Amino acid sequence: MPPRKINLVQAADEKIVKVFDPHIAGDINDAQAKVAKFGAVFDWHAHEAEDEAFLVLRGKLAIDFRDGVVELDEGDFIVVPRGVEHRPRSMTTEPIVLMFEPSTTLNTGNAKSDLTVAKPKRL
Repeated sequence: MPPRKINLVQAADEKIVKVFDPHIAGDINDAQAKVAKFGAVFDWHAHEAEDEAFLVLRGKLAIDFRDGVVELDEGDFIVVPRGVEHRPRSMTTEPIVLMFEPSTTLNTGNAKSDLTVAKPKRL
């Protein structure tokens, strides 16, 4: 049987009901592709041991860094290096973002809060 194909935007619209609730789209060796809808503002955090990559699938996203802001439009991609403190926030209503990170990565990194998702669901 061939691998399963997923339309990530459609799956996010149908299955993700709240913002900042990452869902696993697939496993890639020791990493995962996760999809989430983003909300107004996330927690400041860093991932001490992991790089984190973001690809905007729909909408517009800003990632605040302590020394500036990077704005991302649909199709834009960025890698946040390990240890760099950052805070994503939406610039449009519920942008949909694909993230690539090790499977052990906690969405809030070194900051624990009500937004922490310890066991993400699968699409």
